[in-house]
Amino acid sequence: MAKCKLPFANCFLCAAQIRMAIIGVISDTHGLLRPEAVAALRGSDFIVHAGDVGRPEILEGLGAIAPVTVVRGNVDRGGWAQAIPKTEVLEAGGACIYVVHILAELDLKPEAAGMNVVVYGHSHTPKQEMKNGVLFFNPGSAGPRRFKLPVTVGRLTVRGGSVRGEIIVLE
Repeated sequence: MAKCKLPFANCFLCAAQIRMAIIGVISDTHGLLRPEAVAALRGSDFIVHAGDVGRPEILEGLGAIAPVTVVRGNVDRGGWAQAIPKTEVLEAGGACIYVVHILAELDLKPEAAGMNVVVYGHSHTPKQEMKNGVLFFNPGSAGPRRFKLPVTVGRLTVRGGSVRGEIIVLE
């Protein structure tokens, strides 16, 4: 079972409390919370928003579904966004998850820090790949359609420290 090697305060779903977790992952909403995204995220134990929220009401809507961890994206400006951190860490089901909006701003070596997953956004392109034993997971964009890319959210299923990612295309 993984144990985060860095001291983070926001381990909301610690392994000692829950052995399995469904984490809904959303990013780049840009002020739009689609009903299809809400439906896809229902049933999550926890929601991660990987930045570019757009408006505080988006977080309120997500918070009605499950507890939310959020990072500030490059378009999140104004007083409401200043309290949102640029990076966040949570532990769920025995896995450590690092969240950052722009992958190029990753400020640690996730494998050395004991991370199992890096969640990021910004590119609007859904993607998941393993690098050095770490799952890099971008749920794509659930906001306004751009560049003919699909509108998507993601789901992480964490069980006993192992993580499975899924990209969900919204219709």
